[in-house]
Amino acid sequence: MVVVPRRGTYIPDQARRQTLIDPGGLVVIPAFRPYEGIVEAGDDSAGNLMCLFPRALVPLPESTIDPLLGTRLPANDGIGALLVDFLTRLDAGMGPDRPGDGARLGVVLLNLFAALLAHHVEAEDDLPLDSRRRALHLQVCSFIERNLGDPGLTPGAIAAAHHISIRTLHRVFEEHGHTIAAHIRAQRLDGARRDLIDLVLAGRPIHAIAVRWGFNGPAAFSRAFRAAYDVTPREYRDQVFPPGRLARSSR
Repeated sequence: MVVVPRRGTYIPDQARRQTLIDPGGLVVIPAFRPYEGIVEAGDDSAGNLMCLFPRALVPLPESTIDPLLGTRLPANDGIGALLVDFLTRLDAGMGPDRPGDGARLGVVLLNLFAALLAHHVEAEDDLPLDSRRRALHLQVCSFIERNLGDPGLTPGAIAAAHHISIRTLHRVFEEHGHTIAAHIRAQRLDGARRDLIDLVLAGRPIHAIAVRWGFNGPAAFSRAFRAAYDVTPREYRDQVFPPGRLARSSR
C-alpha cells in the first residue's frame, strides 16, 4: 500500500517502527502485516491518498524492496512525483472513458509503482522490459511537458537528460504509435491553441505565444498550426474574439 499525505502528516506504526511522512513524501506499507497509521492535522485539516497494489503483481522480490518499507520516499520529484500526480488525477476523477481504460490505467499505475521501488533500490534492470519502457515513456513525457518552451528541446537533449541513446528514445515512442518529434509538436500546438482562446491572454501578440511554446518564429508556428487545425492562428483566435470585440493584438 502507498500512502501520500496531502495535508498534515502521517506516521505509520508497524513492528514498532515509526516514520513521520509529511507532504512531499510518501510511504510504502505492507498491508498484509498488522499496522497502525497516526494522522496529525496541519492547519486543522488532514488528508491522505492511499492506493493498494497486489503484492503478486509487483515484479521485484520481497527481499529487494524490504529496506524501503515504512521509510519516507520523496514524492515531489522524479518517479515519485509522477506516481503522485497520476494518483491525484485519478482521485480527482480522471476515470475510464471507454471499456478497457480502467485496466490500462491500472497497468500504468503499477508500472510507475514498480519503477519507483526499483529506482530506490537501484534494481531497474530487474524490471520486465515492458515495465521499464512504459515508465521511461511517462518520465520523458513529463520532462517534455516541463520544457516545451525551450527551443533546444531536441531528441538528443532529451536522450542525454535521461541517460539513454537517441535510438532507444525513438523506439520508446514508436511503441506508442508516434514519433517523439510529433509528440513535442502536438504538445506545443495544444498549449498555443489554449493560449489563443484564453481571455486573459487576448491581448498577447501571436508571435509571443509562439515563442512561449518553443516555436522558431511566427512563420513556422503558423505553418504548423494550419497543418494541425486547418486555420491560421489569427483565424482561430478571431473565431473566439472577433475583430472589434476586443482590441486586436499584433502578429
